[in-house]
This record gives sequence, structure tokens and C-alpha cells, in this order.
Amino acid sequence: MSDLLERLRRRGWRLTAQRRVVAEVLEGDHVHLTADEVHTRAVARLPEISRATVYNTLRELVSQGELLEVSTDGRAKRYDPNAHRPHHHLLCTRCGSIRDVRPTGDPLSDLPQSQTFGFTVSEVEVTYRGICPNCPA
Repeated sequence: MSDLLERLRRRGWRLTAQRRVVAEVLEGDHVHLTADEVHTRAVARLPEISRATVYNTLRELVSQGELLEVSTDGRAKRYDPNAHRPHHHLLCTRCGSIRDVRPTGDPLSDLPQSQTFGFTVSEVEVTYRGICPNCPA
């Protein structure tokens, strides 16, 4: 479960009604919403919230490291509130649904030193692709 709202409170981030609604929309497991999806859900809770406010709030949360931007296969960016727990993504190549996964092992240590080409590697992004059980085979 995302703890985004609690993290923002601890940070002392000014939680206006609009910012709070955006954070609430992003709460939950396996949340990977597009900006438009965030806006649609936010409007259902707070009809006067503007698209610009949603986009500005998302941009600010990404810049603060409170949201991850997930881009897959040229689709719209998605926003992941699970920014403080290491994880990878499982992507359905048909419908685009995304799930957070936490496989065992350390993908950083799986890269042989001879394959770093002198880079100091600081992070790894892994996306597993397949067909979800909701999509016909």
C-alpha cells in the first residue's frame, strides 16, 4: 500500500484540498495512473479541480521524489506512488496494466563488472512483459 499522503504530511508539504485529493487518488497497491486518469478521479471527489492543478501537482511530486514516472512502450506516462520501496514492474503488453513486483535477488549485482563499461551504476529499472489473465491469449 502506498503511504504517499503520510509521507507528504511528514514532509510538511502544504496540503491544499486539491493536493490532498491528488494524493488520495494515488493511494493503494499497484497504482499506475496516467495524468488524465488522476484528473478524472480527482474531479469525481473535487469537481472544481483543474487539469493544470493536477499536472502541476504530479510534476512537483515527481521532482520531490514522492512519485515515480513510469513510461512503457511509448504509452502515456504513469505515476507510481511506490517511490520509496524498491520494486520492478510487470506490464501487460495488450491492455497496458502494470503491477508492482518484488523479485528476490539484486539485479544490480547480477550485472558483471565486465559489463559496466566503467559506469558507476546507481539504479536499475526492470520491466517484465507478458499477457495478464484478463486479456485473451
